[in-house]
Amino acid sequence: MLTLIFVCCREILIMIDKNDWRLQGQEKYLKGVTLYLKKYIKISDAWDHDHCEFCWTKFSLEGSPDDLDEGYATKDNYHWICKRCFDDFKDIFQWKIT
Repeated sequence: MLTLIFVCCREILIMIDKNDWRLQGQEKYLKGVTLYLKKYIKISDAWDHDHCEFCWTKFSLEGSPDDLDEGYATKDNYHWICKRCFDDFKDIFQWKIT
């Protein structure tokens, strides 16, 4: 059974499948948080990359053409979200943008 969540945003109706493979319980730590659009930064010298919390796209400073160097992050830079997943889930997760 396919369950859809309908999100209306600026007169565009977006259908998000409640069973979207990217939704893995992130609401426990990302629902309603403030996000910052920024260039990727490592949180430690031992950490050379991060992944989008939803689709696992890689964020890094290595310059690989497949890696992202900008996205949405929590204030502590621990959780990163790519622009596509941000657009897909911003209304469901009720993020605040700074």
